[in-house]
Amino acid sequence: MHGRPRNPVKCEDEAVAAARASKLRDLQSRFLHNHHHNIYDAEAMEVSARLLEMNPEYYTVWNYRKMAVKRYLDRVGGDGDGDGDGGVEGVLKRELDVAQAALRVNFKSYGAWHHRKWVLNKCHSSLDKEMELINLFQRKDSRNFHAWNHRRFVAALMNSSEIDELKYTRDVIGQNFSNYSAWHNRSVILCSLFKKKAEGCFPKEKILNEEYQLVQNAIFTEPNDQSGWFYYLWLLDLTIDEETPSVIASWPAPGSERLIVTDGSAHGNVISPFGSYQVDTGFLPIVLYFSKPVKGVGLATITVKSFFTESVGLTWRPLSTSTDYSRAWVAYLDLSNVICGSSETYPVEVRCHHSQGITSFNGFHCSHDFISKFTVCIHVIDSSHANIHEMGAISWDNSNFQKHDGGIEESISLPVSQWSRMYKDKEAVASKYPGTILANEIALLHELLAVSDKIGKLLLAKLLAALDTVVLDNASSSHRMEEILELYRDLMARDTPHLQYYKDQHSITLLNKATSSGENLSRYCWHYTDISITASERVICLRFNNLALTQFTSIERLLWVEMLDLCHNELRSINGLEAMQSLSCLNLSNNKLRSFTALDPLRRLKFLKVLNISHNEIGGHSIDTTRYLWSSPLSHSVRMYSNCDDAFPVDDVTATKHWEGMLIFRDLKLTQLDIIGNPVVDEDFVVLLHRLLPKLVWLDGQRLNAI
Repeated sequence: MHGRPRNPVKCEDEAVAAARASKLRDLQSRFLHNHHHNIYDAEAMEVSARLLEMNPEYYTVWNYRKMAVKRYLDRVGGDGDGDGDGGVEGVLKRELDVAQAALRVNFKSYGAWHHRKWVLNKCHSSLDKEMELINLFQRKDSRNFHAWNHRRFVAALMNSSEIDELKYTRDVIGQNFSNYSAWHNRSVILCSLFKKKAEGCFPKEKILNEEYQLVQNAIFTEPNDQSGWFYYLWLLDLTIDEETPSVIASWPAPGSERLIVTDGSAHGNVISPFGSYQVDTGFLPIVLYFSKPVKGVGLATITVKSFFTESVGLTWRPLSTSTDYSRAWVAYLDLSNVICGSSETYPVEVRCHHSQGITSFNGFHCSHDFISKFTVCIHVIDSSHANIHEMGAISWDNSNFQKHDGGIEESISLPVSQWSRMYKDKEAVASKYPGTILANEIALLHELLAVSDKIGKLLLAKLLAALDTVVLDNASSSHRMEEILELYRDLMARDTPHLQYYKDQHSITLLNKATSSGENLSRYCWHYTDISITASERVICLRFNNLALTQFTSIERLLWVEMLDLCHNELRSINGLEAMQSLSCLNLSNNKLRSFTALDPLRRLKFLKVLNISHNEIGGHSIDTTRYLWSSPLSHSVRMYSNCDDAFPVDDVTATKHWEGMLIFRDLKLTQLDIIGNPVVDEDFVVLLHRLLPKLVWLDGQRLNAI
């Protein structure tokens, strides 16, 4: 490991190892006897100490010693001075000595470091001596991250100045630029100082300038050492990060008109703009998209004024699949009381207050008020247009699409003035962050690239992307994104071990460029021209197909999309897609989706009617790695599975075999599904789909018999 050659084992070494193993077994046997019989006398404690010196990673022994100390403290009470054991301080000092002896054997022993913290928290030990010991350890190994973590812990107990600790890290870094642990410790302290708004740490731009100068010295001195580069990447994120969360997008968009076409029946069936597909009865989603994951979105923090909410408040739900924090939140307007009447227009106002209740992971509160006003237009048509069984299936063949001409703003009922707001108000952002700093760093990095390795190219790509978020210049932005894409293409060719990471970054940049303006996005917008849909009812389909995408991002700019084509890419995850609540038709065919777990975001798309997941890899892998790469409630859905017992008995073999697929499809109301070409598909699974999707009309291109 780490380039160290394996040497053949000598006979004398084998004899020494055998003797050591025999001694270890003997100590372990004696220790377990003492532990099981609650023996904590001096001889028993000596046995545990000797065992820890031989094997510092034996957590049970550390816990045994904690139990012994606790029993002693409970027995003597107070300080326990003069009881023959040296008092409380004497007992705790012996614990520190045992931990120190263990650290001499293994400096990276988690158990030993944790035991020292436990002892020090008893507040009977000298913190000055502990800091002296840490300094001794760090002189022997200045990169050991356990010692750095322990140093922060002791410094906090001593109420030491974080500014002094920051100066200490600078001194250590000055001795060795390759000390990654010191760089990391510096980043932790700076984050704490910025969060506390500590004296001397503002304005933030001044501190950032000093940090850039420090890391530049490291990079130019040791350009092939990665410690400085990693700190540079962290510093870059800190530079462009907006600490306080805010609403950056919403749907329906401010100033827009949302047309709801209904058949005027007593059931109040709502028709999508396709003119042929019913969506869930009588509800309109309202989506708020924040700059950071937040919690606390609800009646106390969001006000919705409309005819539909006069008698009842809205329930806001996070669209995240794993935590209470989410960037996207949704509430549903109940239109059932009006869609069975006459055509009418209703104003809606959504207001997000500058509230202490909406907070991010880091505890920052929502910083800006947000107001969105739009109108809901109810349009009643003849009920014969709502008969889904008279319409054909959606076909994703290229021949069924016609290039969209004209401005995208008018086509999605979004005023031009609101389009620029939806795609970030860069001018407002630019006033907060030092674009000049980034520009200077880019110029310096161009000089360094002549002697730098691949990480320099990666950092240049990151710097260019950061500059694009703070500089309002569409022409320059397009040029920067092209340079970023070229850098990632070069890295993909040069650094194949990290190919997947570069592909992900390339995808993110490509989608950022494609969605950066209405003009760019128009290039990917097509009309669906099926003969069964009239020209006035043609819907816009956003086609990001055949782009080698491995990530689907920039979703805050695509909340308006109802028909999305992502076929022939390399997607393994569709996380974030749940925010696109207007989505009716989705094509994910010919990607690399490996399991039903990867499809979990679809469960939150209440209006999804047409889904194509054909020719993926679902069911082709015995181990579902998706659950380890992306958190999902499907990873622990026993409770959800039990809710299906009424419809699917426990002894239903097919349901048991495909329970994750069942959890996905039971929440959908699909009328068309294509799933052919996945290893999971067999006769039993098709039967299960029939039971799960009673409204299904088309399956793999074949019309089903009316149910």
